[in-house]
Amino acid sequence: IAGEEIADAVAVVRRLNADGVMATLDVLGEDITRRDEAESSKVFIMDVLDTILREKLDSNVSVKLTQLGLKLDRDFCLSLMKDIAGKARDLGNFIRIDMEDSSVTGDTITVYRKLREHYPNVGIVLQAYLRRTAADSEALVREGLGNLRLCKGIYIEPEEIAFKVKSEINFHFLKTLEQMIRDGAYVGIATHDSELVEGAYRLISRYGLRKDRYEFQMLLGVRPELRSEILRAGHRVRVYVPFGKQWYRYSIRRFKENPQIAGNVLKALFSRHRFN
Repeated sequence: IAGEEIADAVAVVRRLNADGVMATLDVLGEDITRRDEAESSKVFIMDVLDTILREKLDSNVSVKLTQLGLKLDRDFCLSLMKDIAGKARDLGNFIRIDMEDSSVTGDTITVYRKLREHYPNVGIVLQAYLRRTAADSEALVREGLGNLRLCKGIYIEPEEIAFKVKSEINFHFLKTLEQMIRDGAYVGIATHDSELVEGAYRLISRYGLRKDRYEFQMLLGVRPELRSEILRAGHRVRVYVPFGKQWYRYSIRRFKENPQIAGNVLKALFSRHRFN
């Protein structure tokens, strides 16, 4: 976590940018229960976009739709997202819609589709461990909505809708990644798994993918040595920089759902260069 305040996040992004790493600012907060909370989140996210421009940062912004009222009213959430996406477009920036648990997967994709009718500067995250993801990916790319971030997925889901075994998840990650690349999507390859990084290298080489058609993405503080290896290999890297007063809830959820991340974060906490 970069810290509670936007100034903390700015300082971290500056260091990342100085090392040749792009960023995405992740304003922590989700599952709001009141419309006024969603409105406040919208205003704050728009302020973050202004800060990125003012501070000349190489960063975009990631948002969770439940932070903007998705579970209260989908149309209400869409109206707030239109304001955010319009602001980002006017400032020459980009918004990534994070994917949350399976209870909102369909609604999240629906909001993304509606936004892309007017805002090309919006992308979405898909989770490789969900059994529906290959079909979702194919449909979105076919519709010309192929600005996609592919990750394994972190939420605890039932086996009937999600792959559980690592080998299965990795297989479907690389299978879906190949489909995205083959069909012309812009892909954010989000992983800390060396096996998947190597698999992505092979696909990039096989399809002769230009460096401006993909990027690797990682979490702040997780496997910085792997991030450095990817950079040295000549690939672009973007780091998710979460910040905000909701850091405790975010951290506990990450630790419970992915003990491996917890171990990586603990290592980072005891490193002098934990933000590198």
